Amino acid sequence: MKTSWRSASLVASAAAVLALTTACGQDKATDTSSQNVGAAAPAAGGYGSAAGTSTAGTGTGTDTGTDTGTEANGEQAAAGNSATAGQLNVVTSAEVGKVLASNSGRTLYRFDQDTAEPPKSNCDGDCATTWPPVPADDVTAGVGVDAALLGEVTRSDGTKQLTVGGWAAYYYAKDTAAGDIKGQGVGGKWYGLAPDGKKATLAALPGLSTRNDPKLGTIVVDKKGMTVYRFLKDEAWPKPVSACVGACLDKWPVVEPVAFNDTKGIKEKGYMNFTRPDGAKQQTLNCSPIYTFINDKKPGDTNGQGVGGTWYAVAPDGKLVGAPNQ
Repeated sequence: MKTSWRSASLVASAAAVLALTTACGQDKATDTSSQNVGAAAPAAGGYGSAAGTSTAGTGTGTDTGTDTGTEANGEQAAAGNSATAGQLNVVTSAEVGKVLASNSGRTLYRFDQDTAEPPKSNCDGDCATTWPPVPADDVTAGVGVDAALLGEVTRSDGTKQLTVGGWAAYYYAKDTAAGDIKGQGVGGKWYGLAPDGKKATLAALPGLSTRNDPKLGTIVVDKKGMTVYRFLKDEAWPKPVSACVGACLDKWPVVEPVAFNDTKGIKEKGYMNFTRPDGAKQQTLNCSPIYTFINDKKPGDTNGQGVGGTWYAVAPDGKLVGAPNQ
């Protein structure tokens, strides 16, 4: 690391809703009006724990899941996790856009509870096991990286940690392959490091849109980029009826109404919302109620696919993706 950069510092709206005035499934609907993308649901506290336990297969919507962001035996904190970054490179991720990576392809992250002015790391102990600090030694700026933004901060143990725009840089222990970005949005506090030191995020998405999943094909996502699902036990004809009530909703939150003009790539037929028994409004695709899954922690996750043989991702026309007899 050059001394010339060691001291560098940190340089949707309310939506109308749609309701059908005729039987569900007909072509026309009547409008009656009713910085950080891809973040996972914030944890109750700490440095990246996400509540829940996983017991897939019940199909009742009561499945839970655990991802504490830590390794129980600390094996992931081996020397490789704290290796020097070498030449920093700018890579483009489908999930977050441009993000910094080490010479070996490991994604660099920043922590919201740190400070950039002055630079300070607040990730120690178990946190530093899950999020190994990037050493400040032997770092160089690759193409697209401004060397003037690179610096270092002295940690509580006396070691020197790389900073970018004043923000301390970390790896994530669960990133095991070059290009992994599993730490994005963990705990609502951890984000990829953009080349300027800011959080790596994509531009805001429409209320509902689509993405191409490598396994499932074209599926619907919400405004946060989270996968949208349907429940086989729901009804669409002659009107939408949700069978996911009570504790089920804790795991499968409803998608609230989204104006059709705030969608992209979605089919309009059967696009409507309805009133649930508890009085809340829920959006449908092709008249079928739609949901997200609490165990999807970041954009790109499809952990709800096939749960209990009753929950499946949704295609732009509202059909189930990968379900039997579809």
